[in-house]
Amino acid sequence: MSAADNPCQSCGACCAYSRNWPRFTIEDDAALDLIPENLVNDRLSGMRCEGDRCMALTGKIGTATACGIYDVRPEVCRTCMPGDPECLMARRRFGLGDLPHGSIAGAL
Repeated sequence: MSAADNPCQSCGACCAYSRNWPRFTIEDDAALDLIPENLVNDRLSGMRCEGDRCMALTGKIGTATACGIYDVRPEVCRTCMPGDPECLMARRRFGLGDLPHGSIAGAL
């Protein structure tokens, strides 16, 4: 899927909005064991962040981004959907505004 098909790949704002967002919630131990240890915070409660940005995020916010652990990302990352209230709040923080009409359907 290309960035044109998925607005997340040209955004990344939710992954850099707050160090409290990439937290572990309902993952079991087996799922957590798949996340590289160097990307887990010291409290073992979520992803390690540099400032507010998740350390698994690569690229430039608002231009081109990717998750370095996409296949094993935490549940909170899986449930964040393009255009949902959390997405829009994060996008506004980075001055990205709302998603263009029609871009959400291609991501789901």
